[in-house]
Amino acid sequence: MPYIEAITAEDRQYVKRYILLQLVIAAYERDCRQIEENLKTPAPYVDTIKLAINRVWDDQKDIKNHFRSKGLKVYEQTNTQNGIHAKFMCRGYRSEMELRWEFITAEASVLMRKYLGLDVSKYENNAGPYEA
Repeated sequence: MPYIEAITAEDRQYVKRYILLQLVIAAYERDCRQIEENLKTPAPYVDTIKLAINRVWDDQKDIKNHFRSKGLKVYEQTNTQNGIHAKFMCRGYRSEMELRWEFITAEASVLMRKYLGLDVSKYENNAGPYEA
């Protein structure tokens, strides 16, 4: 019988991406509302953001497919003073992680630029969590 590792670094990266992409979608939706309320010609901006939201949803679907294939499930997320505390299961094993606000802010900012189609190469390093 092959050895099955409890929770891998890859599993943890998928959990981080899942949490971050939820936040990116929420930020885009909030920004769309602000733009619609405050600009005289919001349509081009809102359309651009909606295209980015669709790209995020495509990636989120891929992450959910990976979750299903690996038995991953985030079952609790709590906002804390320091960040987001998440509890998750993977192949029957329970684990937790905390993403600090500083990390969340920096990563979400890069992801938002990426999904808008901007060049994010200056923000990435070759050992980053988004390397497929």
